[in-house]
Amino acid sequence: MYLYGRRIFVIMKLSQDKYLRLSELPTGKRAVIKQHEQSDFQLTLMEMGCIPGEPVWIEMIAPMGDPMAIQIAGYYLSIRKRDAQSILVEVE
Repeated sequence: MYLYGRRIFVIMKLSQDKYLRLSELPTGKRAVIKQHEQSDFQLTLMEMGCIPGEPVWIEMIAPMGDPMAIQIAGYYLSIRKRDAQSILVEVE
């Protein structure tokens, strides 16, 4: 995030070509899950509805930045930021 005058510009970093990590997605921005990185928590995330092709967006982020509430598959899911880093999404 860069402050220029009185305007704030958010620059999204792309990882693995055109994908963005879910933890880097701005609040209110809609995206689609593309893939997971290998982790111990990968199967658990998929069981909770974080499957490739599913639309997702960040609903809220806690004041200290962790955890974050995402809306996915018609419900809210609270996940830690480090777990959201393993989910790669494509912004719509």
